[in-house]
Amino acid sequence: MGGYLIYFILIILIPLWAQMRVKGSYAKYSRVASSSHMRGAEVARRILDSNGLFHVGVEEIRGHLTDHYDPRSKTVRLSSANYHGHSVAAAAIAAHEVGHAIQDQQEYAFLRFRHSLVPVANIGSNFSWILILIGFLAGVSGFVLLGIIFMAFAVIFQIVTLPVEFNASNRAMDQVVSLGIIRNDEERETKKVLNAAALTYVAAAAVAVLELLRLILIYTGMSRQD
Repeated sequence: MGGYLIYFILIILIPLWAQMRVKGSYAKYSRVASSSHMRGAEVARRILDSNGLFHVGVEEIRGHLTDHYDPRSKTVRLSSANYHGHSVAAAAIAAHEVGHAIQDQQEYAFLRFRHSLVPVANIGSNFSWILILIGFLAGVSGFVLLGIIFMAFAVIFQIVTLPVEFNASNRAMDQVVSLGIIRNDEERETKKVLNAAALTYVAAAAVAVLELLRLILIYTGMSRQD
């Protein structure tokens, strides 16, 4: 019983801790103006054009930290605060999303692999728990196993996301430094924003792996009883 309590505390606290780190770093460095005083939209456009990605658009999107790159429409979408903001945080996040656009252009292997996993990962996220619940209620281990297999695809997607995000952040740092968007004394602050954002993906992957392992152990116990 104590082990389960610790487990559930962990899967609740890990994501909360990561979110607090992101919000804290973003709030802090969104108040620090970058030396270039470029808006996030200008940072994105500058990096895109410097890499020959003139066809990739930059658009404003509603919400808080809803920034993302859409590979289907070839568009970098920045939340209003980062689209219009002149801060170190806005520059870091804009550069990170452009990092995904550069990955797309160069056909970065992990990005291609993640895209290929989207259909099965969506199925796994939507149906795995239904199958697992049916298996538990009916006492049929086969349904639990099928649910675990579906869930495994979603977990693999989470794991593959890690190198994609870290690589995009590395590309972002290279671009903002080489193009003079930030000064040398701003590199540390920019890295803090990017590292904090990456923690959310690490936390999500860690929780997904823990949950998958727990279900595998439960399935093993059901199989022995059968």
